[in-house]
Amino acid sequence: MERQGGAPPDDIPIVLAREGHHGPVIHAANRTARVNGILPGSRVVDMRAICPELQVEFADEAEDRAALDRLVLWARRWCPWTVRDGDGGLILDTTGSDHLLGGEAAMLVEMETQLSLMGLTARLAVAPTWGAAWALARFGPVRSICGAEEINFKLGALPVTGLRLDDTTVLLLRRLGLKTIGAVMDVPRLSLTRRFIKAGLAANPLLRLDQALGKLAEPVASMDAKPRFAVQSRLAEPIFDPTPYLPELCENLCDTLKQAGMGCRRLHLTVYRTDGDVSHVDVATSATTRDPTHLHGLFRDKVERINPGFGFDLITLEAGSVEAMQEKQNRLDGGSDDDLHLTRLVDRLSAKFGPRAITRPVLRESHIPERAEGQVAALANIADLGAVTTQDRPLRLFDHPEEVRVLYAVPEGPPAQFVWRRQTHRVTRYAGPERIAPEWWKDRPGTRLRDYFKIEDQSGRRIWLYREGLHEDGRGGDPRWFVHGCFA
Repeated sequence: MERQGGAPPDDIPIVLAREGHHGPVIHAANRTARVNGILPGSRVVDMRAICPELQVEFADEAEDRAALDRLVLWARRWCPWTVRDGDGGLILDTTGSDHLLGGEAAMLVEMETQLSLMGLTARLAVAPTWGAAWALARFGPVRSICGAEEINFKLGALPVTGLRLDDTTVLLLRRLGLKTIGAVMDVPRLSLTRRFIKAGLAANPLLRLDQALGKLAEPVASMDAKPRFAVQSRLAEPIFDPTPYLPELCENLCDTLKQAGMGCRRLHLTVYRTDGDVSHVDVATSATTRDPTHLHGLFRDKVERINPGFGFDLITLEAGSVEAMQEKQNRLDGGSDDDLHLTRLVDRLSAKFGPRAITRPVLRESHIPERAEGQVAALANIADLGAVTTQDRPLRLFDHPEEVRVLYAVPEGPPAQFVWRRQTHRVTRYAGPERIAPEWWKDRPGTRLRDYFKIEDQSGRRIWLYREGLHEDGRGGDPRWFVHGCFA
């Protein structure tokens, strides 16, 4: 694949060069240059002798790889799984996707048309295996379709370079008289096995041949998982705002989820721009849902974040964090009173102010009271965080325990009287103690244990009080008393 940035004439040989050990070497060449025998890896000075009219530009390899990575995502307009193949190609797993575009032939025409609109020329091939498609795209016709029953015939006429071998192995095979893939097929495997038994994948023609023929698996390893539920809208001409199409997309996606008995907690909206880039926004929910009206409303304040570029002609909506979901009936007529769900309010506030603006408390794996509860984003999946059950704790727990001054203490019990917040409290009844030892794997050495008491003072106020440390425990002076919370 090559970029025609300044749209030069097609009959001018153009190459991109990079620095080599003995001067600039060819990094990439357009079709005209390749027809004139100019191949990547050759020295520029030697190729100028072959083709005096050769035009040379220096390649920006880092930017080229970044552009190709963007093109990998943009190519998902045709199928859900795409991956970069080296520095100059893409591999698309179009299994089950070609019929949506009218078949494999129509799909290749669509690909070539869309790429040409961006100033890109491409060699396209459809084959049952990665290796066969790689070879046909580089050494076969401009557009090639190969079925499983004709893979041996179509690969046989291609040069051995089509097996994705390193230069040393290709040179060795040519010296042995094996110049085509068909010649390698005809040689007895035992003789080649003895010579290449210890060779790696790029130096073993038998392993590469088996991959190309489908005898050795080579699946497309995409950068993320294939979406299970997705819908798309193809547009007749580029637009700049996807808002008019969102209600129908949400409706279709929720219908698909309902038929499967599933719901989602995330939605991924992607627009495919005409300049070869993609732009997307995500929304999340605090509970599993498949309500199209609610999900559409979450995009209201986020669609403006999409960068449309010069316009986009394809919109996709994918469901993420998919979970099983059952219908809930809480009315006799079979309906559900779900107009005032708290989760919907949380979702709208999080979509407007950000996922970290709304939090909820969660239980933690700790028996220390101030560590047993934490705050997480309201959209976080609580099932994934884990939780523990706690004993009876006060509804109000202070952020920092407040020290009290003891006036009269009862041995092995709470103080009979103490001063807290400039008021004297007299204990009328109590329960406890509940002893909580330090967490030795977290606390510093010398941390003292606590004895908690539930007390009630003369006014009926119920307080959670604890004593820190014991007399002569070797970890400090006299015990100290603190109020840690209040009961209802």
